[in-house]
Amino acid sequence: MAWKTIEYQNGKVTLIDQTRLPGEIKFVTTSDYRVIAEAIRKLRVRGAPAIGIAAAFGVVLGAMEYQEASDLPKEIEKVIAELAGTRPTAVNLFWALNRQKAVLKSAGSKSNVELIALFEAEAKVIAAEDELINRRIGENGAALLKDGMSILTHCNAGALATGAYGTALAAIRVAVEQGKQISVFADETRPLLQGARLTVWELMQEQIPVTLITDNMAAFVMSLGKVQAVIVGADRITANGDVANKIGTYGVAVLAKEHKIPFYVAAPLSTIDLSLKTGAEIPIEERSAEEVTSFGGVTVAPAGVKVYNPAFDVTPAKYVTAIISEYGVAKGDWEKTFKEWRKRSEK
Repeated sequence: MAWKTIEYQNGKVTLIDQTRLPGEIKFVTTSDYRVIAEAIRKLRVRGAPAIGIAAAFGVVLGAMEYQEASDLPKEIEKVIAELAGTRPTAVNLFWALNRQKAVLKSAGSKSNVELIALFEAEAKVIAAEDELINRRIGENGAALLKDGMSILTHCNAGALATGAYGTALAAIRVAVEQGKQISVFADETRPLLQGARLTVWELMQEQIPVTLITDNMAAFVMSLGKVQAVIVGADRITANGDVANKIGTYGVAVLAKEHKIPFYVAAPLSTIDLSLKTGAEIPIEERSAEEVTSFGGVTVAPAGVKVYNPAFDVTPAKYVTAIISEYGVAKGDWEKTFKEWRKRSEK
């Protein structure tokens, strides 16, 4: 891509307002951590890795705002709490904030100026690591994709959901770079159409063949033999291999198993939450009724109807063929493999 989802320069964060895509490419530039928090909450920035990066830089902006405070660490704790309260499901948010907490804890008697520099350096490292990690995920995932395959994906796990390259779409991108003929079916992803608005837009920008389908067409498309693999991203993966991802992913996984199609999940190690044993422990964000009762700003349901709008669902590990990270490909024996990856990351 000719742009990055999130960029930081001279005390300001610039991000793409993803709620405006594909009709308008609008950038938001701010030095206010509250604007970052609101951008996360309102999905102007979304996707687990991108949320983590945005939050890390949000801490930097908060530290700069309170640089004259007599107790900067206390103010930073408030900033972190506000950022942490934006969205509950994507574990990368908390992972990035915990890294900044570790900076704060180890700072000792550093001056405010020195502490701000440490926060800034850590956020830049998180962003740089994400780009490298995405590439490695892409290389590991591309090895599973054969020439001539047609891939189904759900929601957006591309450059817009990360710092640079994507997770699920990274595998497709790398496969195409390797010369493989790959085409994509993109679910629209109701209710906010991240597949239609974002994934399709990204793939068309790179001239990767893509066909848009509505969410309820996936089963029929699979039955016709038009899909040879499914690959999606993740917002949190538990120790037993259960996967939280955008609502509708669970249904796609069940359909893939019924049609004997491999179902792959691509995500960085930071998305794996070993503190949770199963997906039943994952907090699932519920969003406003208006996202369901309206479509493109037009009301499509009777006034006053009761709405249930979970933003994510949990796919049980039994439906997952493999989980792809920067450290390799796991195929079962999930917790053991995840722990081995974690040990490798700590060396």
